[in-house]
Amino acid sequence: MSLHPSQVLIRPVISEKSYQQIAQNQYTFRVHQDAHKTQIRQAVEELFEVKVERVNIVKVQAKPKRRGRILGSKNGWKKAVVQLRKGDTIEIFQGAQL
Repeated sequence: MSLHPSQVLIRPVISEKSYQQIAQNQYTFRVHQDAHKTQIRQAVEELFEVKVERVNIVKVQAKPKRRGRILGSKNGWKKAVVQLRKGDTIEIFQGAQL
């Protein structure tokens, strides 16, 4: 499947763990379900003009939820942890306080 780089990366993941990983030059993104490591690498390099060393992918499992008698589930999603070359940064994460 051919995806445009802006379709591959959906949004950055905002959590305590993802902000702690910035110190190791790792950035976390929510990505398209059908995207693979090569597409994610190319999208990050093209959109943010940085060099990617490594990409790790994690599939977040769907969680069962219940509201009274109604059963349902939260959707699962895919996230990517991207390791950048030393010296490269992504500006959208710069204002974060740890």
